[in-house]
Amino acid sequence: MQGTEDTGPPGSRAGGQGPAQGPQDPAPERERAPERERAGEPEGRAHGEDQARRPHHRAHSQEDRSPRPGPPAARPHEDHGPVRYGPPAPDPGLPVLPELAAVLAAASARTRPEPPGGGPVLREAARGYWDRRGLHGTAGGIAAPGAQPLLLALIGAHGGDVLMPRPCPAAWMPQARLLGHPAYHVPTPAECGGIPDPYALLETVRRVRAEGGRPKLLLLSVVDDPTATVALPELVREACEAAVDEGLHIISDETWRDTVHRPRDTVLLSPAEMCPDDVTVLADLSGALLPAAWPVAVARFPDTARAAVRHARTLDILTALGALVAGPVAHAAAHALGEPDSVRDRIQRAAALNTEVAAAAHRAVLGSGALARPPEAGCHLYADLGPLRSRLAGLGVTDSMELEEYLTDRLGAPAPGGHRFGDELGALRVRLGTGPLLGATPQQRSESLAAAKPLELAHVARALDDFAAVFADLR
Repeated sequence: MQGTEDTGPPGSRAGGQGPAQGPQDPAPERERAPERERAGEPEGRAHGEDQARRPHHRAHSQEDRSPRPGPPAARPHEDHGPVRYGPPAPDPGLPVLPELAAVLAAASARTRPEPPGGGPVLREAARGYWDRRGLHGTAGGIAAPGAQPLLLALIGAHGGDVLMPRPCPAAWMPQARLLGHPAYHVPTPAECGGIPDPYALLETVRRVRAEGGRPKLLLLSVVDDPTATVALPELVREACEAAVDEGLHIISDETWRDTVHRPRDTVLLSPAEMCPDDVTVLADLSGALLPAAWPVAVARFPDTARAAVRHARTLDILTALGALVAGPVAHAAAHALGEPDSVRDRIQRAAALNTEVAAAAHRAVLGSGALARPPEAGCHLYADLGPLRSRLAGLGVTDSMELEEYLTDRLGAPAPGGHRFGDELGALRVRLGTGPLLGATPQQRSESLAAAKPLELAHVARALDDFAAVFADLR
């Protein structure tokens, strides 16, 4: 168990070599090359090794290595490894709500940022947001300029080893690695992503402790990126009970909870509802309330003495980082968290639009022979092209890095491979965003949002036809 990036089988420590890793990967060196870049080794070494192994990027012979005139060519595939090239969260692709733009503009004269953790107006708005969802905690919540700095502070405040499901959001593993915390992936149940299988979780905890580790923290997301699934309440309960019984504190990322496609038909259980004293809840407002260009994330803490200590540590870390919410953005965030009618209407319209478009994209993926769980939330889906491996191999696509490159080129939109989310490099999995299908201009995206039947709009139908054609070519 000597690494910090997961390239082994389920339940292993990221990059580990000890007993918890299980059987060796049949191609360990190929898989570790991009991971070395993300772990901080010189990029040239890892990229050189990667290119030398790829059949369509063979190393040049000695005769070909003589200097040539002109500017140096960019190194191919540099964006496959380093953290700075990691994919952002799925982009909803929707225009800014005019009311929120007006609120932001009205506060544009505010020249000072919020205090660490957010000012009283923003924190009170966040408390009301959590209370309306039945998540009652301490009055002293925290706000930060985005989910990444807030999650970094939360992990740093807890200490110990970190466990997370596989796959998981692309930003989670780098946070643990940056802090030097040992991190382990745990496989998810067959029914959904975002939460660990409870039996695999118990086995991973047992193995980590047997090898001298200190598992202290479990990250999960009941409404998940990248799989776009909503965890069944009974599975959430089993996973949380297993974690709490083993002394783990839970951080529940609920960024996408307000994007559920069919809220009347979906039962969403937050871990904080069943284990209120053992769960910290995190939400990035870019999921449903604000555009990603206005970064704000909020956290709800348990109302316990131990949580008060962690709350103080989290504030200390955010202060040391200078992670402060911009004053005008805080004003808009507080307004959005209050959920006036216009904001609630936008949330409902966006969910209805994503329901239609994601379902159409899902049908196109299945029509090619690939696999994908039906998307239940968000503006994305997670596809497994394993059944198309032979056809893809003939196109030079043999792993998720090459699949990412292939689909990004043909779709004209980011299609991050499963390795970005902790899945095995050899698995042909990819996250597909639906935001680009809503239109190429703000006017088209506004039309998509307002349409009663968005799939009948010419620009949406054309985008879906182009999307389906890419997958039809893989049959």
